[in-house]
Amino acid sequence: MKILIIGAAGMIGTKLTARLFADGEIGGKPITDLVLADIVAPTPPPMVGVEITTVAADLSEPGVATRLVASRPDIIFHLAAIVSGEAEVDFDRGYRINLDGTRGLLEAIRQAGEAYCPRVVFTSSIAVFGAPFHQAISDDFFNTPLTSYGTQKAICELLISDYTRRGFLDGIGIRLPTIVVRPGLPNKAASGFFSDIIREPLAGQEAILPVAESTRHWFATPRSAVNFLVHAAGLDGEAVGARRNMTMPGLSVTVAEQIDALRNVAGDRVADRIVRKPDAAIMRIVEGWPRNFAAERALALGFHAESSFEEIIRIHIADELGGNWVN
Repeated sequence: MKILIIGAAGMIGTKLTARLFADGEIGGKPITDLVLADIVAPTPPPMVGVEITTVAADLSEPGVATRLVASRPDIIFHLAAIVSGEAEVDFDRGYRINLDGTRGLLEAIRQAGEAYCPRVVFTSSIAVFGAPFHQAISDDFFNTPLTSYGTQKAICELLISDYTRRGFLDGIGIRLPTIVVRPGLPNKAASGFFSDIIREPLAGQEAILPVAESTRHWFATPRSAVNFLVHAAGLDGEAVGARRNMTMPGLSVTVAEQIDALRNVAGDRVADRIVRKPDAAIMRIVEGWPRNFAAERALALGFHAESSFEEIIRIHIADELGGNWVN
């Protein structure tokens, strides 16, 4: 089994690589070749019996996608993107990387020949949906994104569906919830504060909360994101059907409920490190995002996520802080 991960140096890409290293197989088939590609060459794990290639390349540059699929990988994980806040600030760069890069990849697969039809797992986003929202967004809700990032992802979903319909590839788009708690430093994602207000206080630092505590959102952990990707890679295409993009399960909670969960897990001293500082630009973006989903298709196909925000925090402590965090 040949695997290509595009965006392998990112947080999810790194965790996905580690998972594949631990499993040694995917869909019951042993991994023989693993290509890790990103703007910066990823650091490969020591996988015995697996040929690993690392590539530093920009998917949106001419010819890059063709080179990446030249070895005809069986499964392609397409994770590469610039995040929501950055895509909103830099219109041209957002469309070049998030849309043109994806279109280039799909076209390179099509041009590789009729006998080649890889499974492509594309990470989309709940940002493809826009207001007005139902109380819980069903699988039949229409896509009317209110950000450039959401628009780029929605267009890519349509491309995944059409290229699959035409038999050029076997694609599945998974709309990820906002992933928390993200490890490392804050990034440029407009949603980054959802992780910041948990991660930084646990690390003994203050964190800025730019929105009202009544703000509600849809969450899952990095652990669940990797599980989604691996599960999607092995799904029966006939079971998925013609509608190739679906919303992943998650947990809908308010910021106040996040803070309460942090207080329950780590105590008042940690929760009190959150500083309220409203940011009109962030609030405007977040107000255009959906807050709750009924992810029935994904649940029926075997995807699952966390059931409480305390569980999300404890997973962060276990996976990123060695499980031995103390207040």
